[in-house]
Amino acid sequence: MVSTTLCFGPELRRLRQEVGLTLTEFSMALNYDKGHLSKVERGERSASPELARRCDAFLGANGELERLVVRPETDSDTAEALATPSNWRVGRRAVLSAGTGALIDLGLKLGGQTSSAADPLLPSFRAQFHQLRKLGQSTAPKVLLPLLETQTRTVAGLATGTPSATQAPALLLASRVAEFTGWMAQEAGDSDAALGWTGEAAELARVGGDPYLSSYALVRRALITLYGGDAAWTVALARRAQCDGLPPRIRGLAAQREAQGHALVGDERDCLRSLDRARELLDSDDARNGAEPVIGTTNVSDPAAMTTGWCLHDLGRPKAAAEVLDRECRRLPPHALRTRARYGFRRSLAHAASGEVEHACTIAGELLGVMPAVPSATVNSDVRRLARELSRFRSNRAVRDLQPALAQVLAPVHD
Repeated sequence: MVSTTLCFGPELRRLRQEVGLTLTEFSMALNYDKGHLSKVERGERSASPELARRCDAFLGANGELERLVVRPETDSDTAEALATPSNWRVGRRAVLSAGTGALIDLGLKLGGQTSSAADPLLPSFRAQFHQLRKLGQSTAPKVLLPLLETQTRTVAGLATGTPSATQAPALLLASRVAEFTGWMAQEAGDSDAALGWTGEAAELARVGGDPYLSSYALVRRALITLYGGDAAWTVALARRAQCDGLPPRIRGLAAQREAQGHALVGDERDCLRSLDRARELLDSDDARNGAEPVIGTTNVSDPAAMTTGWCLHDLGRPKAAAEVLDRECRRLPPHALRTRARYGFRRSLAHAASGEVEHACTIAGELLGVMPAVPSATVNSDVRRLARELSRFRSNRAVRDLQPALAQVLAPVHD
């Protein structure tokens, strides 16, 4: 550990001097304290991944500086377990481990329902699911989860004992509800349950005749590993969901996730290549005119552009990230509080990293007010990063004023 820290400082000094920058000029460019940078260069202080990323991008080191920073070791066995279907914790949530016959064993059959009654019920359940997705933008995930679990079982129950013409649409709708249930479980901070529900969604879709949702499940698992900080598994899972023959939207969403994985390790070239691929796939007519309900976000008008802003921050280019996120966040619908918080805190983080501290606090202050309504374990990861970034400016009045609200959002919740 010591050797890598000592390697980072001298290499940073060498690269800084190579481009002809004094320590004062360098500290001003990065919005970092000169004394702190001096200690880092001398090996007296270790560099954070954030600082390494920013130095890397500014000096054009192509990820070399970031790789010299000591990172917490990742338990590869644990990461693989999270990414492997055989390790899903489904427990009592198991729905279709043995095909549609298992539905009967779980008591999902609707008492007295006939196939003729099932057909008109599906549009009602589809409308309910649309409303639940909308509620997900303004409601705590723990409130929605029981409703989503019930709807998954109820809609799947419509398939029991009915002709295939009714069975398949019911199973496919149930799979989409299960997939959204997994997302809400992740927002509630339960990655294990998120993986379990995602697995159930893939199985429901398979039995219902959709061979593609299992590939989208890989994209969802990649998101969980991304928030766990495991870039290698994020990229590996995302690549598995980009095989030829898969729907363009799934491949496009997978390419976005791959880009985020590359950005985590400062690989700008592969990150931008993946973003270009995502943009091309998501802009295709096939992706825009796909089946309903839409897979993935329905509130971001240009997912590839928004992900570009997200990645630019991780690549150590906060000013460019702020410009993109400013533009894209203005296009988000007012009712989409969860989505606005997700990308808004990343936007605030980019402005803070660019030295625009007061503006960052203004953005964050507005978002912190809605967080009690839409608590999110994933958004909190960026809130924590923002708190660390702002801690460098403790003397700033805007930062001091924001601290109580930041602390309240990050305080552990006791049931």
